Amino acid sequence: MTSAPPRIDIDRLVRRLMELGEIGAIAGTTGCSRLALTDDDRAGRDLVRTWMDELGLDITTDGIGNVVATMSGFDPSITPVMTGSHIDTVATGGRYDGNLGVLAGLEVIETVLTSGIELDRPLAVGWFTDEEGARFPPDMLGSLVYVGGMPLEEALEITDADGLSVGDELDRIGYRGAGPTPGRVPHSYVELHIEQGPVLEDEDITIGVVEGVQGISWTELTLTGQSCHAGTTPMRLRHDPAFVAADITTFVRDLTTEFGGAQVATVGAVTLTPNLVNVVASTATMTVDLRNTDDAILQQVETRFRGHVARAAEREGVGVETRTLARFEPVDFDRRVIDLVEACAAERGLTSKRMPSGAGHDAQMFARVCPTAMIFTKSVNGISHNVTEFTAPDDLEAGANVLLDVMLRLTREDFA
Repeated sequence: MTSAPPRIDIDRLVRRLMELGEIGAIAGTTGCSRLALTDDDRAGRDLVRTWMDELGLDITTDGIGNVVATMSGFDPSITPVMTGSHIDTVATGGRYDGNLGVLAGLEVIETVLTSGIELDRPLAVGWFTDEEGARFPPDMLGSLVYVGGMPLEEALEITDADGLSVGDELDRIGYRGAGPTPGRVPHSYVELHIEQGPVLEDEDITIGVVEGVQGISWTELTLTGQSCHAGTTPMRLRHDPAFVAADITTFVRDLTTEFGGAQVATVGAVTLTPNLVNVVASTATMTVDLRNTDDAILQQVETRFRGHVARAAEREGVGVETRTLARFEPVDFDRRVIDLVEACAAERGLTSKRMPSGAGHDAQMFARVCPTAMIFTKSVNGISHNVTEFTAPDDLEAGANVLLDVMLRLTREDFA
């Protein structure tokens, strides 16, 4: 008689998600705000590290503040099967984005340890600094440094809107570690994450088998015009950066219609100075987020965007300064790991769908150095980066059990 496969403890997983979510909790909501390298981020890190310590894991903190916990008792030359994500949030975030990937990974390891399952290769779980990029651009900063995509020294010098640097803030919260960067390359990497979109729920599918991640292009524009009186300055004599910002906003939305398919575009932040009802603005600072699964198309969109910005600014007599906040090419995950995720879902009797990720994730960085894939679970109403973000316990359990199965199978895979 075949024994039943091991299962994670969903009550323990949900309890930890809720406990971590109380750190930085937003009053009157179920959301939380735990921006990278803040006091709340430190408190969240301390809590998760406590749970790692309780399991007797070998814990390493590197120079960018990434924390990786690995099962002990193995030959140091044997590389681990790794999972993980992040525990920082956006300013108005929820309790599942990122946190699920870290705590489900911890739950997988605890399940293996308490079930007495013997492995030939260790499991590891990590969290990676400033994945959101909400405080220090670019996003996925910690995992980018981990895989060698950015020198540590360069990352430590990045500053937030208040001029505070990554290095100084890591020192302040006590999480600039001695571990090396780039970090140790794992045998393989698989990340569990909420979908952050509506597809799985809309199609009533339990597991998303993620084939890759969209390319991402973030740009900050500073438009400089002439501040003047809103009532006395004729329209023909104005140099209004707010008007140009509005024109750009409309144009990038029109680009999504023109190119169609997977093309998305967002103006996420606009700041006017002096921001007064009866004064034409002197400056407008705005961000533009362009994404596509096809890098050739994304490059076409970027070219069209840059050309329109220049023309719109020239027509209005407004100056333009451009700063690239992030630029990542689309990423394809490893076919062998993708197939494994799909097979493990089927073996659990769960419906699944192959799909791309519209959001960036730490997994896309690990895809540079080792076989990698992702698992998605449903997001209720497709909502994320929002205080109402929610994933039902049944879906959390399904995703975590698939993660467990995939990681156990990966310990037996030879990718040489």
